[in-house]
Amino acid sequence: MNTSLKENIKNAVLKARETTPLAPSVTNTVTVNFVANAQLACGGSAAMVYLPDEGECVANIGGAVYLNMGTLLPIYEETIPRTCKTLHALKKNWVLDPVALGIGSLRTKLVADMKNYPPTIIRGNASEIIAVAKLWGLALSTSTGPVGVDSVDSVASAEQAAVTLARFINGAVAVSGEKDLVTDGKILVYSEGGSHFMEKITGAGCSLGGVCAVYAAVTDPFTAALTATQIYNLAGRRAQEISKAPASFQMNFLDNLYLATAEDVANNPFTVKEAN
Repeated sequence: MNTSLKENIKNAVLKARETTPLAPSVTNTVTVNFVANAQLACGGSAAMVYLPDEGECVANIGGAVYLNMGTLLPIYEETIPRTCKTLHALKKNWVLDPVALGIGSLRTKLVADMKNYPPTIIRGNASEIIAVAKLWGLALSTSTGPVGVDSVDSVASAEQAAVTLARFINGAVAVSGEKDLVTDGKILVYSEGGSHFMEKITGAGCSLGGVCAVYAAVTDPFTAALTATQIYNLAGRRAQEISKAPASFQMNFLDNLYLATAEDVANNPFTVKEAN
């Protein structure tokens, strides 16, 4: 199984760099620059939009789309549903990052409605993944929910919620934490690496969602989420080795996303187990 996963990862990395797929985003204003730069470093093409008609437009022309619920604007009450419905109708891959789910009524309503037009990839921290599963009525939860954009739950505690969500959307769920989890509802892959500096820069998680969309434009959702997680953990570990502080880490991280070979990404350490 590990061999086939590695081959799929290598193919995704190479295809993205060969084809420069467009992976548009409706993303938060805090991290828009970092999301775009990470997508470019991995071989993709970025486009950031906010207006409803532009969301529908990029849903049509993009290979896959990234919707981030971070800094919501009033116009998003129209932009997000229209974009989701268009993507669903077109059967396009798209990535949801349910940032800080549970804070505010608009954020909750938008994500609740997505159950009818579900993404093919959900990426978030453990508390956010548990919150989505609970909101959609797919799992019970004892979690107190995210504190701002931070998680109060461990990746292990979100394992069942992630599996349940992946099965419901017939796609993939990626849970970020000390050891990242990616699942398609059938298997669980724990990817190793990363850096403690990722908690000291803005946009590490958000940009990962954008890179998931880059790979989702060239491969299936599970391979896309796993490839993005693998290249992030590889680049994070390598950047930390040559960085003294967060600013240099951010620069070195982008460089290492760009420099990582397909072979190196596939061979970043991971473990696999069957889902219950």
